[in-house]
Amino acid sequence: MRIGILTGGGDVPGLNPCIKAVVNRVVHDGHEVIGLRRGWAAVLQYDPSAPETAEDWFQRLDARAVRTIDRYGGTILHTSRTNPARVRPQDVPTFLADRVNGDGPFDFTDHALRVIEDQKLDVIIPIGGDDTLSYALRLHDEGVPVVAIPKTMDNDVHGTDYCIGFSTAVTRGVQFIHNLRTSTGSHERIAVVELFGRYSGETSLITAYLAGVDRAVISEVPCEIDVLSELLVSDKRDNPSNYAMVTISEGATIEGGELVLSGEEDAYGHRKLGGVGALLGELLQERTGEGIIYQQVAYLMRSGSPDSLDLMVATNYAVMAADLALERSSGRMVALRNGSYTTVPISATREGVKRVDVEELYDEQQYRPKVRHVTGKPMFLY
Repeated sequence: MRIGILTGGGDVPGLNPCIKAVVNRVVHDGHEVIGLRRGWAAVLQYDPSAPETAEDWFQRLDARAVRTIDRYGGTILHTSRTNPARVRPQDVPTFLADRVNGDGPFDFTDHALRVIEDQKLDVIIPIGGDDTLSYALRLHDEGVPVVAIPKTMDNDVHGTDYCIGFSTAVTRGVQFIHNLRTSTGSHERIAVVELFGRYSGETSLITAYLAGVDRAVISEVPCEIDVLSELLVSDKRDNPSNYAMVTISEGATIEGGELVLSGEEDAYGHRKLGGVGALLGELLQERTGEGIIYQQVAYLMRSGSPDSLDLMVATNYAVMAADLALERSSGRMVALRNGSYTTVPISATREGVKRVDVEELYDEQQYRPKVRHVTGKPMFLY
Protein backbone atom coordinates (compact mmCIF):
# COMPACT_ATOMS: atom_id res chain seq x y z
CA MET A 1 0.00 0.00 0.00
CA ARG A 2 0.96 3.63 -0.49
CA ILE A 3 -0.19 5.62 2.51
CA GLY A 4 -0.27 9.42 2.68
CA ILE A 5 0.10 11.31 5.96
CA LEU A 6 -0.23 15.03 6.69
CA THR A 7 -0.43 17.55 9.51
CA GLY A 8 -2.78 20.52 9.27
CA GLY A 9 -3.73 23.59 11.29
CA GLY A 10 -1.76 24.71 14.32
CA ASP A 11 1.21 22.60 15.36
CA VAL A 12 1.22 20.83 18.72
CA PRO A 13 3.83 18.77 20.58
CA GLY A 14 3.47 15.12 19.58
CA LEU A 15 3.11 15.42 15.81
CA ASN A 16 6.59 14.13 14.96
CA PRO A 17 6.32 11.08 17.25
CA CYS A 18 2.96 10.35 15.64
CA ILE A 19 4.42 10.53 12.15
CA LYS A 20 7.36 8.35 13.17
CA ALA A 21 5.15 5.66 14.72
CA VAL A 22 2.97 5.47 11.59
CA VAL A 23 6.02 5.13 9.36
CA ASN A 24 7.68 2.47 11.49
CA ARG A 25 4.49 0.43 11.73
CA VAL A 26 3.76 0.59 7.99
CA VAL A 27 7.26 0.25 6.57
CA HIS A 28 7.87 -2.75 8.82
CA ASP A 29 5.21 -4.61 6.81
CA GLY A 30 6.70 -3.57 3.47
CA HIS A 31 4.39 -0.69 2.62
CA GLU A 32 5.22 2.89 1.64
CA VAL A 33 4.48 6.18 3.38
CA ILE A 34 4.31 9.51 1.59
CA GLY A 35 4.29 12.72 3.59
CA LEU A 36 2.04 15.45 2.21
CA ARG A 37 3.87 18.69 2.93
CA ARG A 38 2.06 21.73 4.36
CA GLY A 39 -1.19 19.95 5.08
CA TRP A 40 -3.96 20.02 2.50
CA ALA A 41 -1.94 22.58 0.51
CA ALA A 42 -0.17 19.60 -1.10
CA VAL A 43 -3.30 18.43 -2.89
CA LEU A 44 -4.22 21.98 -3.90
CA GLN A 45 -0.87 23.41 -4.97
CA TYR A 46 0.65 20.42 -6.80
CA ASP A 47 0.26 20.39 -10.58
CA PRO A 48 0.27 16.80 -11.91
CA SER A 49 1.31 18.14 -15.32
CA ALA A 50 4.57 19.32 -13.72
CA PRO A 51 5.84 16.15 -11.99
CA GLU A 52 9.26 17.73 -11.50
CA THR A 53 7.70 19.80 -8.67
CA ALA A 54 6.41 16.77 -6.77
CA GLU A 55 9.24 16.87 -4.23
CA ASP A 56 8.04 20.33 -3.16
CA TRP A 57 4.80 18.78 -1.92
CA PHE A 58 5.44 15.09 -1.31
CA GLN A 59 8.17 13.44 0.75
CA ARG A 60 8.88 9.72 0.92
CA LEU A 61 9.19 8.69 4.55
CA ASP A 62 11.11 5.64 5.70
CA ALA A 63 12.68 4.53 8.97
CA ARG A 64 15.86 6.47 8.23
CA ALA A 65 13.99 9.70 7.47
CA VAL A 66 12.07 9.61 10.76
CA ARG A 67 14.74 8.08 12.99
CA THR A 68 15.26 11.13 15.23
CA ILE A 69 12.20 13.32 14.60
CA ASP A 70 10.46 12.28 17.81
CA ARG A 71 13.12 14.17 19.76
CA TYR A 72 11.71 17.50 18.60
CA GLY A 73 8.47 19.45 18.66
CA GLY A 74 6.62 20.76 15.63
CA THR A 75 6.12 18.77 12.44
CA ILE A 76 8.74 17.88 9.82
CA LEU A 77 5.99 17.94 7.20
CA HIS A 78 5.13 21.56 8.03
CA THR A 79 1.53 22.68 8.18
CA SER A 80 -1.02 25.14 6.81
CA ARG A 81 -4.66 26.09 7.19
CA THR A 82 -5.45 25.30 3.57
CA ASN A 83 -8.94 24.15 2.67
CA PRO A 84 -9.15 23.04 -0.99
CA ALA A 85 -12.94 23.39 -0.80
CA ARG A 86 -12.72 27.07 0.15
CA VAL A 87 -9.88 28.79 -1.67
CA ARG A 88 -9.58 32.58 -1.70
CA PRO A 89 -8.77 34.22 -5.05
CA GLN A 90 -5.26 35.20 -3.90
CA ASP A 91 -4.53 31.58 -2.93
CA VAL A 92 -5.53 29.97 -6.21
CA PRO A 93 -2.52 28.26 -7.86
CA THR A 94 -1.45 29.82 -11.15
CA PHE A 95 -2.19 26.67 -13.11
CA LEU A 96 -5.81 26.78 -11.89
CA ALA A 97 -6.31 30.50 -12.51
CA ASP A 98 -8.34 29.91 -15.66
CA ARG A 99 -11.05 28.34 -13.49
CA VAL A 100 -11.51 31.44 -11.37
CA ASN A 101 -14.76 33.28 -12.02
CA GLY A 102 -16.09 35.71 -9.45
CA ASP A 103 -14.97 36.60 -5.96
CA GLY A 104 -14.83 33.09 -4.51
CA PRO A 105 -14.10 31.24 -2.39
CA PHE A 106 -13.62 28.38 -4.84
CA ASP A 107 -13.96 24.64 -4.43
CA PHE A 108 -11.08 22.71 -6.01
CA THR A 109 -11.88 19.33 -4.49
CA ASP A 110 -12.00 17.80 -7.98
CA HIS A 111 -8.38 18.85 -8.42
CA ALA A 112 -7.47 17.42 -5.00
CA LEU A 113 -8.99 14.09 -6.07
CA ARG A 114 -6.94 14.19 -9.25
CA VAL A 115 -3.74 14.75 -7.24
CA ILE A 116 -4.54 11.89 -4.88
CA GLU A 117 -5.06 9.61 -7.87
CA ASP A 118 -1.88 10.89 -9.55
CA GLN A 119 0.15 10.10 -6.41
CA LYS A 120 -1.47 6.67 -6.16
CA LEU A 121 -2.41 7.14 -2.50
CA ASP A 122 -4.43 4.20 -1.22
CA VAL A 123 -5.37 5.92 2.03
CA ILE A 124 -4.68 9.26 3.73
CA ILE A 125 -3.98 9.72 7.44
CA PRO A 126 -4.60 13.38 8.37
CA ILE A 127 -3.50 14.55 11.82
CA GLY A 128 -5.53 17.61 12.72
CA GLY A 129 -8.30 19.40 14.55
CA ASP A 130 -11.85 20.24 13.53
CA ASP A 131 -10.83 22.27 10.48
CA THR A 132 -8.32 19.83 9.04
CA LEU A 133 -10.59 16.87 9.74
CA SER A 134 -13.60 18.62 8.22
CA TYR A 135 -11.86 18.41 4.85
CA ALA A 136 -10.87 14.83 5.59
CA LEU A 137 -14.58 14.17 6.04
CA ARG A 138 -15.26 15.86 2.70
CA LEU A 139 -12.76 13.56 0.99
CA HIS A 140 -14.32 10.57 2.76
CA ASP A 141 -17.70 11.62 1.36
CA GLU A 142 -16.04 11.76 -2.08
CA GLY A 143 -14.88 8.16 -1.68
CA VAL A 144 -11.28 8.69 -0.59
CA PRO A 145 -10.13 6.22 2.11
CA VAL A 146 -9.30 8.29 5.19
CA VAL A 147 -8.20 7.40 8.74
CA ALA A 148 -8.13 10.45 11.02
CA ILE A 149 -6.01 11.28 14.07
CA PRO A 150 -7.33 14.10 16.31
CA LYS A 151 -4.96 16.78 17.58
CA THR A 152 -5.64 20.18 19.09
CA MET A 153 -4.59 22.04 22.21
CA ASP A 154 -8.22 22.95 22.82
CA ASN A 155 -9.19 19.26 23.11
CA ASP A 156 -12.45 20.07 21.35
CA VAL A 157 -12.80 17.48 18.57
CA HIS A 158 -16.08 15.60 18.88
CA GLY A 159 -15.94 11.83 19.22
CA THR A 160 -12.89 11.60 21.47
CA ASP A 161 -12.10 12.48 25.07
CA TYR A 162 -8.54 13.40 24.15
CA CYS A 163 -6.63 15.13 21.34
CA ILE A 164 -2.85 15.16 20.87
CA GLY A 165 -1.31 18.33 22.27
CA PHE A 166 -3.72 19.11 25.10
CA SER A 167 -1.72 17.71 28.01
CA THR A 168 1.47 19.49 26.99
CA ALA A 169 -0.41 22.78 26.51
CA VAL A 170 -1.85 22.54 30.02
CA THR A 171 1.53 21.52 31.44
CA ARG A 172 3.18 24.54 29.80
CA GLY A 173 0.41 26.83 31.08
CA VAL A 174 0.75 25.62 34.67
CA GLN A 175 4.54 26.01 34.56
CA PHE A 176 4.40 29.56 33.18
CA ILE A 177 1.74 30.61 35.70
CA HIS A 178 3.82 29.35 38.61
CA ASN A 179 6.90 31.08 37.21
CA LEU A 180 4.96 34.32 36.81
CA ARG A 181 3.93 34.27 40.46
CA THR A 182 7.38 35.47 41.52
CA SER A 183 7.23 38.70 39.50
CA THR A 184 3.54 39.28 40.23
CA GLY A 185 4.10 38.87 43.95
CA SER A 186 7.29 40.92 43.97
CA HIS A 187 5.50 43.87 42.38
CA GLU A 188 2.19 43.27 44.21
CA ARG A 189 0.12 43.32 41.04
CA ILE A 190 -2.71 41.50 39.32
CA ALA A 191 -1.52 39.12 36.59
CA VAL A 192 -3.65 38.47 33.52
CA VAL A 193 -2.52 35.33 31.68
CA GLU A 194 -4.00 34.82 28.21
CA LEU A 195 -4.14 31.20 27.03
CA PHE A 196 -5.13 29.62 23.74
CA GLY A 197 -8.74 28.54 23.30
CA ARG A 198 -11.04 29.76 20.51
CA TYR A 199 -14.47 28.27 21.17
CA SER A 200 -13.64 25.94 24.04
CA GLY A 201 -12.32 27.25 27.34
CA GLU A 202 -11.07 23.86 28.50
CA THR A 203 -7.40 24.81 28.21
CA SER A 204 -7.93 27.88 30.39
CA LEU A 205 -10.25 26.06 32.78
CA ILE A 206 -8.02 23.03 33.39
CA THR A 207 -4.85 25.13 33.55
CA ALA A 208 -6.48 27.41 36.13
CA TYR A 209 -7.77 24.41 38.08
CA LEU A 210 -4.35 22.76 38.25
CA ALA A 211 -2.34 25.94 38.82
CA GLY A 212 -4.71 27.19 41.51
CA VAL A 213 -5.18 30.67 40.05
CA ASP A 214 -7.70 32.99 41.65
CA ARG A 215 -10.07 33.40 38.70
CA ALA A 216 -10.50 32.01 35.20
CA VAL A 217 -12.39 33.57 32.31
CA ILE A 218 -13.42 31.05 29.63
CA SER A 219 -14.77 31.28 26.09
CA GLU A 220 -18.21 30.01 27.04
CA VAL A 221 -19.10 32.72 29.62
CA PRO A 222 -18.87 36.49 28.93
CA CYS A 223 -17.05 38.36 31.70
CA GLU A 224 -18.72 41.11 33.73
CA ILE A 225 -15.73 43.38 34.29
CA ASP A 226 -17.06 45.11 37.42
CA VAL A 227 -17.77 41.80 39.16
CA LEU A 228 -14.39 40.35 38.19
CA SER A 229 -12.62 43.52 39.34
CA GLU A 230 -14.14 43.28 42.81
CA LEU A 231 -13.25 39.60 43.08
CA LEU A 232 -9.63 40.14 42.08
CA VAL A 233 -9.17 43.08 44.46
CA SER A 234 -10.50 40.86 47.23
CA ASP A 235 -8.20 38.01 46.15
CA LYS A 236 -5.20 40.34 46.19
CA ARG A 237 -6.08 41.70 49.62
CA ASP A 238 -6.53 38.22 51.07
CA ASN A 239 -3.23 36.94 49.69
CA PRO A 240 -0.35 37.36 52.20
CA SER A 241 1.91 38.18 49.23
CA ASN A 242 -0.58 40.80 48.01
CA TYR A 243 -1.12 39.68 44.42
CA ALA A 244 -3.80 37.95 42.34
CA MET A 245 -3.91 35.98 39.09
CA VAL A 246 -6.55 35.44 36.43
CA THR A 247 -6.41 33.33 33.26
CA ILE A 248 -8.45 34.13 30.17
CA SER A 249 -9.10 32.17 26.98
CA GLU A 250 -8.18 34.01 23.77
CA GLY A 251 -11.76 33.39 22.59
CA ALA A 252 -13.35 34.93 25.68
CA THR A 253 -15.39 38.12 25.59
CA ILE A 254 -16.11 40.99 27.95
CA GLU A 255 -19.87 41.26 28.48
CA GLY A 256 -21.34 43.53 25.83
CA GLY A 257 -18.21 43.21 23.69
CA GLU A 258 -17.07 40.95 20.89
CA LEU A 259 -14.18 38.62 20.17
CA VAL A 260 -10.83 40.38 19.82
CA LEU A 261 -9.89 39.55 16.22
CA SER A 262 -7.35 40.66 13.66
CA GLY A 263 -6.42 39.94 10.06
CA GLU A 264 -8.46 38.34 7.30
CA GLU A 265 -10.41 35.11 7.52
CA ASP A 266 -8.44 31.95 6.85
CA ALA A 267 -9.63 29.14 4.60
CA TYR A 268 -11.92 27.85 7.34
CA GLY A 269 -13.56 31.21 8.04
CA HIS A 270 -11.51 32.08 11.15
CA ARG A 271 -9.76 35.35 11.87
CA LYS A 272 -6.74 35.51 14.17
CA LEU A 273 -7.54 35.69 17.88
CA GLY A 274 -5.42 37.30 20.56
CA GLY A 275 -5.32 40.41 22.69
CA VAL A 276 -8.39 39.99 24.88
CA GLY A 277 -6.05 39.63 27.87
CA ALA A 278 -4.55 43.05 27.15
CA LEU A 279 -8.06 44.52 26.96
CA LEU A 280 -9.00 42.83 30.22
CA GLY A 281 -5.84 44.18 31.88
CA GLU A 282 -6.63 47.74 30.78
CA LEU A 283 -10.19 47.52 32.07
CA LEU A 284 -9.05 46.03 35.38
CA GLN A 285 -6.51 48.80 35.86
CA GLU A 286 -9.12 51.47 35.12
CA ARG A 287 -11.52 50.06 37.68
CA THR A 288 -9.13 49.00 40.43
CA GLY A 289 -6.16 51.30 40.12
CA GLU A 290 -3.95 48.25 40.62
CA GLY A 291 -0.81 47.54 38.63
CA ILE A 292 -1.29 44.87 35.97
CA ILE A 293 1.04 42.27 34.48
CA TYR A 294 -0.27 40.99 31.16
CA GLN A 295 1.26 37.81 29.78
CA GLN A 296 0.14 36.23 26.53
CA VAL A 297 1.43 32.65 26.65
CA ALA A 298 0.26 31.95 23.09
CA TYR A 299 2.65 29.87 20.96
CA LEU A 300 4.77 28.86 23.94
CA MET A 301 1.93 26.46 24.80
CA ARG A 302 2.44 24.58 21.54
CA SER A 303 6.21 24.77 21.31
CA GLY A 304 8.85 22.20 22.20
CA SER A 305 8.67 18.49 22.88
CA PRO A 306 5.56 16.67 24.13
CA ASP A 307 5.12 15.56 27.71
CA SER A 308 4.92 11.83 28.43
CA LEU A 309 1.12 11.68 28.10
CA ASP A 310 1.09 13.30 24.66
CA LEU A 311 4.00 11.11 23.61
CA MET A 312 2.07 8.02 24.71
CA VAL A 313 -1.20 9.03 23.04
CA ALA A 314 0.47 10.22 19.82
CA THR A 315 2.34 6.94 19.47
CA ASN A 316 -0.68 4.77 20.23
CA TYR A 317 -2.99 6.78 17.97
CA ALA A 318 -0.43 6.32 15.19
CA VAL A 319 -0.27 2.55 15.62
CA MET A 320 -4.06 2.32 15.63
CA ALA A 321 -4.38 4.49 12.53
CA ALA A 322 -1.72 2.50 10.69
CA ASP A 323 -3.48 -0.76 11.56
CA LEU A 324 -6.79 0.59 10.26
CA ALA A 325 -5.10 1.73 7.05
CA LEU A 326 -3.46 -1.64 6.48
CA GLU A 327 -6.77 -3.37 7.16
CA ARG A 328 -8.39 -1.01 4.62
CA SER A 329 -10.85 0.02 7.31
CA SER A 330 -11.33 3.68 6.40
CA GLY A 331 -13.78 6.38 7.35
CA ARG A 332 -12.70 6.10 11.00
CA MET A 333 -11.05 8.35 13.57
CA VAL A 334 -8.90 6.95 16.35
CA ALA A 335 -10.02 8.09 19.79
CA LEU A 336 -9.92 7.74 23.55
CA ARG A 337 -13.31 7.07 25.11
CA ASN A 338 -13.88 6.36 28.80
CA GLY A 339 -10.18 5.72 29.30
CA SER A 340 -9.83 3.19 26.49
CA TYR A 341 -8.44 3.43 22.97
CA THR A 342 -11.09 2.93 20.33
CA THR A 343 -12.27 4.22 16.95
CA VAL A 344 -15.33 6.19 15.89
CA PRO A 345 -16.80 7.13 12.51
CA ILE A 346 -15.04 10.19 11.11
CA SER A 347 -18.52 11.68 10.74
CA ALA A 348 -18.41 12.30 14.51
CA THR A 349 -16.37 15.41 13.72
CA ARG A 350 -19.47 16.82 12.02
CA GLU A 351 -21.24 17.16 15.37
CA GLY A 352 -19.82 20.65 15.97
CA VAL A 353 -17.51 22.12 18.58
CA LYS A 354 -17.07 20.49 21.96
CA ARG A 355 -17.36 23.03 24.78
CA VAL A 356 -16.92 23.15 28.54
CA ASP A 357 -19.87 21.82 30.54
CA VAL A 358 -20.34 25.11 32.36
CA GLU A 359 -23.07 23.89 34.72
CA GLU A 360 -20.95 20.97 35.86
CA LEU A 361 -17.44 22.44 35.91
CA TYR A 362 -17.57 26.23 36.18
CA ASP A 363 -18.86 28.79 38.67
CA GLU A 364 -20.22 31.62 36.52
CA GLN A 365 -20.61 34.00 39.47
CA GLN A 366 -17.15 33.44 40.90
CA TYR A 367 -15.26 32.99 37.61
CA ARG A 368 -13.39 29.90 38.68
CA PRO A 369 -13.39 26.13 38.14
CA LYS A 370 -16.06 24.28 40.11
CA VAL A 371 -15.05 20.66 40.43
CA ARG A 372 -17.02 18.87 43.13
CA HIS A 373 -17.32 15.29 41.95
CA VAL A 374 -14.86 13.49 39.68
CA THR A 375 -15.96 9.88 40.10
CA GLY A 376 -16.90 8.51 36.71
CA LYS A 377 -15.51 11.48 34.78
CA PRO A 378 -12.84 11.14 32.07
CA MET A 379 -9.24 12.05 32.91
CA PHE A 380 -9.65 15.68 31.80
CA LEU A 381 -13.15 15.97 33.34
CA TYR A 382 -15.33 16.04 30.20
